[in-house]
Amino acid sequence: MGILVGSSACNKHRKNAGPAARDLNQIRQTMTMKIPAALVLFLVLVGPGLAYAAQDQTIYVLKVDEHEFKVPYRVDADVIAMAVDQELDSLLVGLDRTRDSVMTIGLEHKLIRAQDDNFAVLVNGIEVDYDIVLDDDGSTLIFFVPEFSEEIEIIGTHVIPEFSLGVLIGMATLVSATLVISKTQRNLFRL
Repeated sequence: MGILVGSSACNKHRKNAGPAARDLNQIRQTMTMKIPAALVLFLVLVGPGLAYAAQDQTIYVLKVDEHEFKVPYRVDADVIAMAVDQELDSLLVGLDRTRDSVMTIGLEHKLIRAQDDNFAVLVNGIEVDYDIVLDDDGSTLIFFVPEFSEEIEIIGTHVIPEFSLGVLIGMATLVSATLVISKTQRNLFRL
């Protein structure tokens, strides 16, 4: 992206301009050359990292009851499976052929969250340190995974609800019907 210096018609007038105009033209030409050079330098230095980040990310589709979550991750291993343990408020990740690497995993707040964003991350049962990046919809955890690791457990304080909305409505209807029947039976025995 460069700055437009002028058309060829303007160049005729620049040749006949005084020293101040010629200095201004030199400044414009220098700036025009520096901006593309800076942009090229930026793309050479930063571009491969951006391409690497976007290219290596894999999406695991996790199904929990009637919900479906897309879990983006990056790790130098084969992810065998992911599952939610609702009793322990955790997400389990099974790995195979793991090499020393840094794992990055994005978690929606609807799937799993932790009070004050204090997760516990266990790799093969051993708690590890992690970095966290937060946004409105979720958390991204970044941590080291050593070679031959087989299981990762991310423990929060809340995972996707155990009961779906349909089950809760069904239970409310059942409780209401039970109360209505019990009241009507009480009136029948009084006759």
